[in-house]
Amino acid sequence: MDARNAKKPERFEVTAPKGAPNVLVVLIDDQGFGVSNAFGGPVQEPVLDKMASEGLRYNNFNTTALCSPTRTAILTGYNHHSNNAGAIMEMATGFQGNTGIRPQTITPMAEVLRQNGYSTAMFGKYHETPPWEVSASGPYDRWPTHSGFDKFYGFLGGETNQWAPKIYDGVAEIETPRTPNYHFTTDMADHAINWIQAQQALTPDKPFFTYFATGATHAPHHAPKEYIAKYKGKFDMGWDKLREQTLARQIEMGIVPKGTKLAPKPAGLPDWDTLSAKHKELFARQMETFAGFAEHTDHEVGRLIDALREMGELDNTLVFYIVGDNGASAEGGMSGSFNELVGLNGLQENFEDVYKHKEEWGDPSTYPHFAIAWAVGSNAPFAWTKQVASDFGGTRNGVVVHWPNGIKAKNEIRSQFTHAIDIAPTVYEACKIPSPKVVNGIEQRPIEGTSMMYTFDDAKAPGRHTTQYFEMFGNRAIYHEGWVARTIHKTPWNQALNPLDKDVWQLFNVNEDFSESNDLAASNPEKLKELQALFLKEAAKYNVLPIDDRNYERFDAALAGRPDLMGKRTKLNLYDGMSVSEFAAINVKSKNYTITADVELPNANANGVVIAEAGRFGGWSLYFKNGKLHHEYNYFGLKRTNISSAKTLTAGHHILKYEFIIDEYKPGSGGKCNLYVDDQKVAESYIPKTQPFGYSADEGWNVGADHETPVSEDYKEADNKFTGKIKVVTVEIFPPMKM
Repeated sequence: MDARNAKKPERFEVTAPKGAPNVLVVLIDDQGFGVSNAFGGPVQEPVLDKMASEGLRYNNFNTTALCSPTRTAILTGYNHHSNNAGAIMEMATGFQGNTGIRPQTITPMAEVLRQNGYSTAMFGKYHETPPWEVSASGPYDRWPTHSGFDKFYGFLGGETNQWAPKIYDGVAEIETPRTPNYHFTTDMADHAINWIQAQQALTPDKPFFTYFATGATHAPHHAPKEYIAKYKGKFDMGWDKLREQTLARQIEMGIVPKGTKLAPKPAGLPDWDTLSAKHKELFARQMETFAGFAEHTDHEVGRLIDALREMGELDNTLVFYIVGDNGASAEGGMSGSFNELVGLNGLQENFEDVYKHKEEWGDPSTYPHFAIAWAVGSNAPFAWTKQVASDFGGTRNGVVVHWPNGIKAKNEIRSQFTHAIDIAPTVYEACKIPSPKVVNGIEQRPIEGTSMMYTFDDAKAPGRHTTQYFEMFGNRAIYHEGWVARTIHKTPWNQALNPLDKDVWQLFNVNEDFSESNDLAASNPEKLKELQALFLKEAAKYNVLPIDDRNYERFDAALAGRPDLMGKRTKLNLYDGMSVSEFAAINVKSKNYTITADVELPNANANGVVIAEAGRFGGWSLYFKNGKLHHEYNYFGLKRTNISSAKTLTAGHHILKYEFIIDEYKPGSGGKCNLYVDDQKVAESYIPKTQPFGYSADEGWNVGADHETPVSEDYKEADNKFTGKIKVVTVEIFPPMKM
C-alpha cells in the first residue's frame, strides 16, 4: 500500500477549553495588609494600584500566617494541614498534617492545568519541597517541575539573598549571574517575560499559567539604593503615627468600614515617643529600606504586566496579585536585625551591633530585617503579625483581581470572606475546568476551597466561604459566619503566653468589628463555646490535631520525627564540585566533628576553598591562602575565629584535618578547634559560641569552591575555586567524650 495514500491516524491532543484565559498568580512575600497605597498604606506601589483601578480589591482575603502553608493552599485549593504543611517545610514533623509530604490525593493546580492543555511556569520562591529531598538523590516528586510546572526558575527554600541567591533552573543548580547591579527580583522578572514571550510565539493558541512568587519582601530586606532613597524621612513619625495615618486612609478609601479602630498593640512593644534619637534614626532607616524593597518589587511585577499588555495578552489574563502570603514579619527582634539569621536561631542582636550597619542597611553587606513594631505598623489596623494565625494581622492580606475580558466591574471593593484555598477553585471555574476527581488513577479528595467568581460582578453577593479554621504553633482560631473565636497562644518571638490547656479565648463579631478590637467573650459565652466546639470539629477533619507548639526544636529532624537523609550515619564522603543543602547534609551543629580532606597540591602557593558551609552571614570554611591552610568559623558575621598553618604546604599529596571538640552537647555551645596537616597539629584555638540551629536558609555545603556569598573575607566571592585537586572530603561526627 502506498504510504502517501494511506489514511493518517487521528492525532489526539488535549486542549484547553475554548476561550480559556491565561492565568497569572503574583504572590508577594511577608507584606502586611497596611503596606501598599492600594490598601491605604504608605508605600507607593503604582502597578498594584493601577491594576486595582481596573479591577477589584479584596479586603477580606485570608492566608495561613506562614510561608509554606499559604503557598500550598494557593497552589492546590486545599487547607495547609490537608497538604501536610502545618508549618514551613523545615519544621515538618512525624504528625499527620505536618509531615511535609503532599498526599497523592491532592494534585497541584499547575498539574491540573497542564493536563488540560496549559503551558505552566513558575518563577521565584517555591518553599514546597521537603528540605531532605533537596539533593541530587531527590526524589524530585515535590520539586516544581514534578508538581505541574513545565518551567521553574527560582529558589527552593524560605528566603534567599537577593544579591546572591541559590538558583535552580528546573532541577539544576546554577551560579548567580554576574551582571552589574544584579537583583534576584529583576532576574526572575526577566526570565518570566522571556518564557511567556517564547511560549506565546510558538503556541499562541495555548493558554499559559504563570506563578510569579517573589522572594521579596521577605527578609533579607535588600533593595537598590535609589529605591531606599525615595523614602528618606518618610517614617520619622514612627510606627504609632504610621498606624493612625494608615487607618485614616483606609477608612477614607473604603478599605475598612467607618468606625474601625486600631487593635491594641501587643504588650511589651515600645511607644515611638519614648525612644532615643539614636533608636529612632536606626528604626526609620529600617522602614525606609523595607518600603524601597516593596516599591522595587512592584516595579518588577509591572515589567511583567507591561510585557503582557504589549503582547496583547493582558485583557484575557486572569491576574491575582496577592499582596502577602501572611502578615508582615516580626522575626527581626525588638531592635531589628543586621543579620536576620540570628533571630531565626532564637537569639537577639545587641542594639549597638545593629546600629553600626545603619548606613549599609539593605546592601550586600547586610542581611537585614526591621524591628517588630514596624511589622505591627505594617499590618494596620490589626494587632499581631506573621506566625500569629489567630489574628488578622497574621492572616489578612490585600488581593487585587484583574481580568478585563471576564470582570465587568472596575475599581470596586469586595468584602466577602475569602481564603488562600479559594484561588485554585476560582481558576478552575474561570477556565471551565472542573476540579479533578481522579488524577493518574488516584482518587482525589473533594476540593476544600470555594470559587470567588460569584463575587466578580456582585459586590453584595452573600459570602459562600462561611467557615475556616486557623492554626500555627498553637495560635488557633475559627471563623464562622461573621464570628471569630481565637486564642493568642504564642508570640512570634517564641514566648508562650500560656500552656495550651490554659489558653484564654476571645470572641469577635468581625462583621461589625473589622480589626478584632472588641472582645465579646464575657458577654456572649454561649457563642464562644459553640465556636470552640466547631474549631475542634474542623481541626479533626483537616488533620490539625495534635496541636504542636514547639518551635526551634522542630528544626532538628530527630526531635521533630521527620525523615533525615543522613539517618543514623555518622560519616559523609564528599567529592569535588558537590553542592549539598544544609538540611540534606550531615548535621555538625552542636557536635564533636572532624573534616578530613585528601588533596593534591600543584605547588607551594595553593589557594581557594576545599570545603565550605553557608556564607557571609554565618558558616565555616576550610581553605588555602598563598599556600597556607586555614579554617574560619564565622559566627553570624559578628565574630570570626580563624586558625592557620604557620608555614606554606609543599606541592604534592596531603591529608588535611579540622577538628572541633564541643564544650557541652547543647545548641550553641563553644569548643576547641584544631588544625592538622598529615597528622601533625599546626594550629589550635577556641570558638566561644556556635550557631545553634542553622547557618543559612539556602546556602549549603560546597566542595572545591564557596558559592553565593563567601564565609571568609580572605577570598573573593567570585574567584575562590580550589587550585589543587580533591580526592575526597570526609565529614564525621562523634558522640560526647567520656570524662
